[in-house]
Amino acid sequence: MSILTGASILVTGGTGSFGKAFVDYALNNLDPRRLVILSRDELKQYEVRRLFDDDPRLRWFIGDVRDRHRLERAMHGVDYVIHAAALKQVDTAEYNPFEYVQTNVIGSQNVVEAAIDSGVKKVVALSTDKASSPINLYGATKLCADRIFIAANHYAAGYESRFAVVRYGNVMGSRGSVIPLFKTLGLAGASLPITDKRMTRFWITLPQAVEFVVDSFDQMHGGELYVPRIPSMRITDLADALAPHSPVHEVGIRAGEKLHEEMIAADDSRRTVKLPDRYVVMPYLAGWGFEPPEGGEPVPDGFAYRSDSNDLWLDREELRDLVERFA
Repeated sequence: MSILTGASILVTGGTGSFGKAFVDYALNNLDPRRLVILSRDELKQYEVRRLFDDDPRLRWFIGDVRDRHRLERAMHGVDYVIHAAALKQVDTAEYNPFEYVQTNVIGSQNVVEAAIDSGVKKVVALSTDKASSPINLYGATKLCADRIFIAANHYAAGYESRFAVVRYGNVMGSRGSVIPLFKTLGLAGASLPITDKRMTRFWITLPQAVEFVVDSFDQMHGGELYVPRIPSMRITDLADALAPHSPVHEVGIRAGEKLHEEMIAADDSRRTVKLPDRYVVMPYLAGWGFEPPEGGEPVPDGFAYRSDSNDLWLDREELRDLVERFA
C-alpha cells in the first residue's frame, strides 16, 4: 500500500498527459480521499471531468502556478503534491524566455512556499532530460526548478514538508509525441522526416512514469533526484516499427535539440548511486539530515547516463509492441 492511498493529493498541470494518466491510476488504485486538479485551461478541465464521469473524489481549480495565493487555496488540507505544470516547448521558449522563467522557475518557488505554508507532507516535482547539461532555455529553467525543489528541504528544515524530483525522458503516448505523425505518414506511404539518423532517445510509457512517481513518494525522505533505469531506442528503429515500408529523410536537428539525451551528467557522478530500478542523484548540501538510500551502489567516477551509452535498449519488435499497447 502506498502512502498516497486514501490521502488528499494535488496535481499541478493535472489536465496534461501525465496528469490524466495519474488521475486514472489514482482513482483505480489509490482511492484518494480527495484529488485536486489545478490547471489553467477550463476547456481541458471540462474534457477531463467528462473523461472521469465527474468522479466525486475529484476537485477542480482553475489557476496558475504563477499565482501563489491561488496555490495556497488549492493546497488547503492537501497531504501530497505532484508538480507537473510547466511550459515545455523548446522552440517556443527561445522566443518567449521570460514566460518560461515565470512559470518554470518562479512558479516552482511558489509551489514550494505554498506547500510549506499549507503543511503539505511531500512534494514530487517532474523534471526532464533537458535539465541535464542544458543547451536551451527550457532545459535551463527546468534545471533551476530542480535545484529549487532540492534546496526547498533547507528552506523547510523546521517544517514537515519534504521535496524530491523525478527526471525522465520521452513519454510514449504524451502530447507532442512523434508517433502520431509517423503513423499518419506511414499510412499515406509518405516519407518520414527524421532529424538525424544517428539520434537516440530514452523511452518510458505513461503508466511506467506514473508508477515511478508513486513509488518515489514511498521512498523519498527529501532531497533526492530520482532517475528511472529505462531503455533507449534509435529513432530509425521507431520509424521502421511504425511504418516499415516508408522511406525516411533527414531534416536536421532543430535549434536547442540534442543528438542524444542525457539524464545524469558526468559531473554529477560523484553524488549518484544506483538502485535496481533507478539512479539517485544526492544533494550537494543536506543540512536537513539527508541520508543516502540503503543499498545504493556508487556509480563509477565520470559516469553519464546518456541514451547512446545506455545498457538497456528496445529493438524494433519491442517498440512495435509498446506502440500498439500504449500509444
